[in-house]
Order: sequence, then C-alpha cells, then structure tokens
Amino acid sequence: MSGSKLSDSLLSSKNQAEPAVDAPLGLTVHSMPTPADVVLTDGARTRIGRWKMLFVLLICASPVIASYWTYYVLRPEGRRNFGELIQPQRPLPAVSTASLTGETSSLTALKGQWLLISVASGGCDAPCQQRLYFQRQLRETLGKEKDRLDRVWLIQDDAPVSPALMPALTQATVLRVKAQDLTEWLSPVKDQPVENHLFLVDPLGNLMMRFPANMDVAGAAKAKRDIERVLRASAFWDTPGR
Repeated sequence: MSGSKLSDSLLSSKNQAEPAVDAPLGLTVHSMPTPADVVLTDGARTRIGRWKMLFVLLICASPVIASYWTYYVLRPEGRRNFGELIQPQRPLPAVSTASLTGETSSLTALKGQWLLISVASGGCDAPCQQRLYFQRQLRETLGKEKDRLDRVWLIQDDAPVSPALMPALTQATVLRVKAQDLTEWLSPVKDQPVENHLFLVDPLGNLMMRFPANMDVAGAAKAKRDIERVLRASAFWDTPGR
C-alpha cells in the first residue's frame, strides 16, 4: 500500500513539473485609415468646433442683443425719445487723446461705461458752461445708478481751461482731441456745430444717441428720462465701473 501511494505521489510531482506547451501568439491586423477618411474626419471636427464657438458667442452676446431689442423694438406705442438715436451706431474711433496733465491715451480706452459727452473749446464760453452744468446734473440725479455713467468733456483745441471750472470737473474725464477726429465721429444736426449737443455712448463704445442742440432746463429733464430708460434696459448685463 505504501509503495502504491509513493508511486502516485511521484507521478503527480512529475506531471506538475512538466512545462506548459508553448502556444503561438494571436495577432490581429487593423487596416490603416485612408487619407480621404482623415480629411473627412478633420473637416467634420472643424465644422463642429466652429458651430460650438458660434453658439458660445451668441450666448455671450444675447444679453446685449436682448437689451437693445427691448429698447429699440419692443417700446410701448406712443413713447417719444427726446434724444435722437444714431443709426447706424458709430464705434469709438482709435484716435489719440491727451489729459490736462499731458498723459496720452486713446479714445477707445473709455469703453466699459455709459458716457455722456460734451465738446467745446478749452476756453468754454457761457453756453459751454451751461452744457457742463446740465451734464453734471444729469449724472447726479441718477442716484445709485450714477456710477454707470461717466461725464466726458472733449476739448478740441489747445486753449487753457479756466481754473474756475476745475472744481466742477473733479469727477469728469477731460481730454483733448483733434477737432477733425471729433467731426468724423460725432454726428451733429445739419447746420449745428458739434459743440451744441450732448452725446450718449454705450459701454460697448457705440455712439447711440444725440440730444437736441442748446438744451434748456425742460430739455434736461427729458434727457434724464431717456438716460434712465437705457440704463434700465441694460441693467442685467452692464455693471458699474470700467
């Protein structure tokens, strides 16, 4: 009996020690894509990428488009603007500016805020001082919304500014610009000089509204209503501060 068990044990050990029989490796061959397939695939990806980019741009621009649509198209019947809408809109030109201290920049640097613009000689006669006064009052009467509107005085010559005006200009942007550059950008009423108007520019840098020449107190009240309307229409995409 013990001999039989010993034989079985040896036989089992011999079977375990025998190496496994080598089997041939299986290889799968895949066909390479043709150049035509590669071109078609790349073209499809490019088209998809462009559509995605266009979709993102539309999403980003939709608040601006909606506000202009609301103000220009869906206005209640019977509403009359005091200011005249500028169509087509004129973007801020990339022209040189200089501050009263001599610092140079570009007019496009004013983008990012609503701008109420007046134009005059540095000498600033009585009508000019009246416009600067209305310009300041229009901003101040906006209350908590006034930080969304900058008042800008564009001086179109080298005449010095009277020291008496400086206290009223502490919160205004005062820049010297060539008269020719202003004439090409701003749009006065026929037979009126550009100095006789106040102009409204949106945060995207588009000249959008021109107020009637030689504004009086009653006209200033109407201009205030126009400014309040555009600020309300843009409230959900425009934020204070440049």
